[in-house]
Amino acid sequence: MARADGYAYRRAQMVESLRRGGIRDARLLEVMAEVPRHLFVPEALRHQAYSDDVSIHIGEGQTISQPRIVALMTEAARIGAESRVLEIGTGSGYQAAVLSSLARFVFTIERVGSLAREAKRVLDFLGIDNVSVKVMDGTLGWRAQAPYDAILVTAGAPEVPAPLVGQLADGGRLVVPVGPRDTQVLQVVERRGERTFASELKGACFVPLIGRHGWEAKES
Repeated sequence: MARADGYAYRRAQMVESLRRGGIRDARLLEVMAEVPRHLFVPEALRHQAYSDDVSIHIGEGQTISQPRIVALMTEAARIGAESRVLEIGTGSGYQAAVLSSLARFVFTIERVGSLAREAKRVLDFLGIDNVSVKVMDGTLGWRAQAPYDAILVTAGAPEVPAPLVGQLADGGRLVVPVGPRDTQVLQVVERRGERTFASELKGACFVPLIGRHGWEAKES
């Protein structure tokens, strides 16, 4: 995936900031040092692409999460080289690109068709061939491809969506922001046999998760 560009130094600075901020997964940091995040943001905002604490608007009322949040959620998911991963909220496609270098297969769902198409265009441009993109209600998951070793939800839910928990493999981990529309707490739900165990990571602020098991869309 590595490509010659003028952003390598900025990526290195971003990764060093993530390391100082507590991210310890060396494999993840190596991947984030390679994925060209600037290609996943609007051209006029590329100067912000490698600020570790900046989320960037990508249109349709959606954002690309701060690199530190991407790193935190990905590290918490404990993804292995053979993992099957589901992402809810493709957005720009950046999180899927990071996951693609860590996991065997990535399945990502986006409810906004224009965002899904643009994300797939960039993923294809980078030659990433282990990511499948689908347009649908992400709160339902992608049952046909389940079970998943990890599920990451990149939008805030009022509660943990039950269909996603049901699509976890034994030992699988679901990372999801839960709370009111304007502020959430990142939760990690781990399935062990027929039981699940939840823990909290930190506070966060995501766009709302829209769907049957999320929030209703606000009328414009």
